[in-house]
Amino acid sequence: MIPRITVDPLVCHGKPCIRGLRYPVENVLEWLAGGMTTEEILADYEDLEREDILAVLSYAARLAHVKRLERLAA
Repeated sequence: MIPRITVDPLVCHGKPCIRGLRYPVENVLEWLAGGMTTEEILADYEDLEREDILAVLSYAARLAHVKRLERLAA
């Protein structure tokens, strides 16, 4: 789907990660949602690249793309 996002059962239990590294997409999204800037993430994790952060956001946007939501009965 997005070349920088990889899924490997031997890396992070098969969670989507950045370039086969042990940085799950969900962690990067949590850092961003928590208020970290791209620059702060890149400074803290030197093996990540700006394009990796953009790929994470693109991946999340594609997962969130739905035609409609339906409420489930409780």
